[in-house]
Amino acid sequence: MRKARLHDRNPAGPVPRISWAARVREAGAPLAIRPYRLHFAARLLSWTGSAVAPIGLAFAVLKIGGGTGALGAVLAASVVPQILLLLVGGVVADRLPRHRVMVWSNVVCAAAETAAVLLLLSGTARVWHLVAMSAVCGAAGAFFTPAAGGIVVEVVPAELRHAANALLKIGQNTVKVAGPALGGVLVAVVGPGWALGWDALTFAASALLFSRISLKAKNVKVRTGFPADLREGWDDFRSRRWLWVMVCQAAVIVPVWLVGYQLLGPVYGQRVLGGAAPWGVVVSGFTAGLVAGAALALMWKPRRVGLVVCAGTGSMAVPLGAMAAAVPLLALALATVVAGTGLAVSMTVWASLVQERIPADRLGRTLSYSTLGQILPVPFGYLLAGPASQVFGLRTTLAAGALIIAAAAVVPLAIAQVRGLRLAPVVAKEGDGPVVPARGEVERSGHLDGAGEVAERPVPGRCVEHGPVAPLGQPPPLNQRCGDAVSAQVGRRVVRVGRLDLGVEGERGGYGPGHRGDGAE
Repeated sequence: MRKARLHDRNPAGPVPRISWAARVREAGAPLAIRPYRLHFAARLLSWTGSAVAPIGLAFAVLKIGGGTGALGAVLAASVVPQILLLLVGGVVADRLPRHRVMVWSNVVCAAAETAAVLLLLSGTARVWHLVAMSAVCGAAGAFFTPAAGGIVVEVVPAELRHAANALLKIGQNTVKVAGPALGGVLVAVVGPGWALGWDALTFAASALLFSRISLKAKNVKVRTGFPADLREGWDDFRSRRWLWVMVCQAAVIVPVWLVGYQLLGPVYGQRVLGGAAPWGVVVSGFTAGLVAGAALALMWKPRRVGLVVCAGTGSMAVPLGAMAAAVPLLALALATVVAGTGLAVSMTVWASLVQERIPADRLGRTLSYSTLGQILPVPFGYLLAGPASQVFGLRTTLAAGALIIAAAAVVPLAIAQVRGLRLAPVVAKEGDGPVVPARGEVERSGHLDGAGEVAERPVPGRCVEHGPVAPLGQPPPLNQRCGDAVSAQVGRRVVRVGRLDLGVEGERGGYGPGHRGDGAE
């Protein structure tokens, strides 16, 4: 389908500018919704435990006499159940209320870790106890991941989901900065058992918060069973060329990055930089970049998703290339800042696109196939990294990793569907009233293109339900109502006129008629 050229000029003259203060108020709008606030608080609390747990678990294994082999077995025990059960978890997330799936996943993890803590504190813990605990939590995570990825669609209106995803990333990445330090303090002061106890407590508290989220009951179609659901999810996944192409990209980049940064990076820090302290500076640069990237994504909603995602993932080649070139420490730290920023922006934008394009009743299964495609190659990467670095040398292996990531980032852009990926300016929920697309933007036409996607076509200033409401490039009059809501075009931004003030200069914005701002209809 031929794409109409987008025009940025407004023949009506200059449009009102949106101040940074207004952008900040708009970015925080999802927090006005009570279900989202509960979800955000629960995830933030859970992340504080997850940031502490790896340190507590590692020292717990060492304390009971285990070595590196035992620690590897404990870590592997959490990955294998996720790989085996992710697709089942996706079906469950689409069939059952997602917040209930998240509640029980957290309850199971809290119970498993509490049992491990009691064994550690009593001095009777063995390595196989921690392996079993890790396996149980990994199995629960296989159900939690697709449910958590899809619940934002249910608790946040479409026009606020990008900000909602960015806020979650800011919380997650901020915790990554302080969490490991807190874990180290807990292990040093009270021991690894209590560090795991903190993680168990955060699981329980998060389950309580998730249980307070109120969602509408799902209208589940009559199906023949799990195999039919899995097949339906797979058919939907493979019918979207842009989706499986980008998942294939991630299947290459994720294991290469984890091997280069997490596995070979500390080795480089020890051999070249001189120890753990300078490598800690490099890690701090990456976490700072993650926070900065999430903040940037909160204030900036890029339209060209394919280009932004590929550029963001491609930036992960920069630190590996810097290590291969043995650049100074400061330059390497700046390279990790670039990679962290690019990764956070690309992940936030990608999450918003998937939530926009995938139907809610299939989102859990789509996310499970996507996640499985990314983590399945990781164990093989870890197994091959050691021999490769011994045969070819550390810096040569890092250089090869940088080239692989750069190539994998560029290749999808050869596909028109990937280059053409866009985020809609506003996607209204059914019953929210009309939306006026910005000049030159697109409207869903209801017809399928050759790849099975919903076709798009350029639309001037008009109501998608009732026809033209204003001249091209001009906002509709504020007293012109269509149904229960009216929308105003401000430059290339579409602002809903409702009861929630998003701080746009000269206008008022909202996300639905009669919405109280707390998530209740």
